[in-house]
Amino acid sequence: MAVRIAGITIPNDKRVEIALTYIFGIGRHTANKILVSAKVNPDTRVKDLGEEEANRLRVLIEKDMKVEGDLRRDVSANIKRLRDINAYRGTRHAKHLPVRGQRTKTNNRTVRGNVRRTASSGKKPSAQKT
Repeated sequence: MAVRIAGITIPNDKRVEIALTYIFGIGRHTANKILVSAKVNPDTRVKDLGEEEANRLRVLIEKDMKVEGDLRRDVSANIKRLRDINAYRGTRHAKHLPVRGQRTKTNNRTVRGNVRRTASSGKKPSAQKT
């Protein structure tokens, strides 16, 4: 039985505590809070969850939390707002550079998509010999 929560099918063979983190917007800490309030043992596997427990989790997450599509929409709206008001952070987002004050001389490959540019001398290659 596959359990679907917030439009995501969570993996069957993982512990519930870990499987909930597959939902965008839920990390380990939040997953543990949810499990405590739903009175579900974090060590049970998803495939061993009862229908009633799965429904309790589903109701708690979909009712109380902003996850998946809504959260992604909010995050992108916040970034768009920063761009529109020409905030420094907005311009950094627009240029695909680090936003939170990291150095850029080295170590910003992740944010730029692992672009490896090497500086060359700028000298054009000489014409071919005739």
